[in-house]
Amino acid sequence: MAEILTRATGRRKTSVARAQIRVGSGKIIVNNKNAEKYFTNQAHFFMVRQPLEVTDSADKYDIYINVKGGGLSGQAGACRHALARSLAKYDPDSAPSLKANGFLTRDPRMVERKKYGKRGARRSFQFSKR
Repeated sequence: MAEILTRATGRRKTSVARAQIRVGSGKIIVNNKNAEKYFTNQAHFFMVRQPLEVTDSADKYDIYINVKGGGLSGQAGACRHALARSLAKYDPDSAPSLKANGFLTRDPRMVERKKYGKRGARRSFQFSKR
């Protein structure tokens, strides 16, 4: 097995992804599955590949990602964040282009918690005058 070059963590919503970069031929493995099989929606798979295409390193490295929590959209965003952070850590010259595309920024939006006395986070129960 190839030597691990860098590791990084990425997050989005409630998903957490841990990415490892190794020298290789360009395969992306997510939770021990091929990324195309794991992310059946092409938009999610494209989202994961974006940092590699921006840095022109799509066939230089093998990417191994463990991701948990949230749904597929959050997981894809977490994978992209982790991959971008690990690429920036390994090759600091690629960091400006990754930052310009917004891949190094963590998306902080999460579902707001439900409050007591409310039907959801903010919506009240229906009011009846009579």
